[in-house]
Amino acid sequence: MAFKVIVEGFSEAANMPDRFTCDGLDVSPALHWCGEPVSTKSFALIVDDPDAPGGTWNHWLVWDIPAYIHSLPEGSENSSHGKTGLNDFGKRGYGGPCPPKARGPHRYFFRMFALDTSSIELADGSKRSAFEKALRKHALAEASFMGRYERH
Repeated sequence: MAFKVIVEGFSEAANMPDRFTCDGLDVSPALHWCGEPVSTKSFALIVDDPDAPGGTWNHWLVWDIPAYIHSLPEGSENSSHGKTGLNDFGKRGYGGPCPPKARGPHRYFFRMFALDTSSIELADGSKRSAFEKALRKHALAEASFMGRYERH
């Protein structure tokens, strides 16, 4: 089985419900993953928007998720299952889609990484640049799920 991640509440490439966005409850959706390499020791997650006007916008960073965990429930904004990084809203945890109004749909990628280490040695609240540098050294596999959102 190939490594895959599923986001509950909407289908792949479909519109995300308002409850996961700044126009709703701004809660993180439930995630499930499976099919990781046998040597996986932990997982890491990036949620981002490559369509943001100023470049890719980071919505959520989580790492050091133990290998025995294969899901995050809805509302895991500041997950106790790992460490959380600083998103581009300037906060730790999840920040839902909030693209400029009437500018068309944006794509939101939920990217789960299987890692060869149980800890990538970053402090809670680290920025994406430090996270990605550490991630490159330890990524075994990546799974991705994309949703869309447009504000009117």
